[in-house]
Amino acid sequence: MLTLTALLTLAAAPAWSQAAEEEKAYTLEVETGGLWFSRNRTQIPSDAGTRFDLDDLTGSGPDAYLRLSATYRFNPKHSLRFTYAPIRASGTGNLDEDVRFVDEDFTTAAPVRGAYRFDTYRLTYRWTFHNSDTWDLGVGASVLLRDAKIQLQQGGTTRTDDDIGVVPLLHLYGARHLSPNTSVVLDIEGAAAPQGRAIDASLTLRHTLPSGWHVFAGYRTLEGGADNNDVYTFAWMHFATVGFGVTF
Repeated sequence: MLTLTALLTLAAAPAWSQAAEEEKAYTLEVETGGLWFSRNRTQIPSDAGTRFDLDDLTGSGPDAYLRLSATYRFNPKHSLRFTYAPIRASGTGNLDEDVRFVDEDFTTAAPVRGAYRFDTYRLTYRWTFHNSDTWDLGVGASVLLRDAKIQLQQGGTTRTDDDIGVVPLLHLYGARHLSPNTSVVLDIEGAAAPQGRAIDASLTLRHTLPSGWHVFAGYRTLEGGADNNDVYTFAWMHFATVGFGVTF
């Protein structure tokens, strides 16, 4: 009789655990790691400037980065996520050729300091249309606010291009559950138009600890830029990512 009772208790445990998980409405996550550039090319203004590789000055990495997110679930199928993702890179180097940037000439005669900033604030809605012991699948949309800056400095001459804008993105989500506590998670946000594109995608392995906290590690890539009458700028970044979070 005791054996039968124990078996029934173990069989019911996953259902209780899942119900308890669904009642937890908030998740906070911290992501960090190393960031590398495989491309960071710019031309400002796009009609009269010189196209050059900014990473010749800032370097290609690795640079440390930090990303913070907070998620609120209305119920198991609908959620909102806010993400703050700042990116900064700077350094001093020599140009391969004279560069005209923001109506000023920067020459090969002396080192040039370059600075790159791409900070984003993002609000994402997700509808999880499929939820099972094996797969979670979701779709949604995001609104991204970017705060970007490129700056060159040579001697006493400094020129800066600032850019603040709002971009709508599509959102796709998939989680393959390897066990009750371990999943492979694919998270994509992106959009494309003739004037530019933006793609932010991550593939991570996530494990939930007995304490209720979770840890994750994997790869993220961020690629995109703008090509219009004012600017040409495209960057491609790669992230070796680790992080932790808590659901409550």
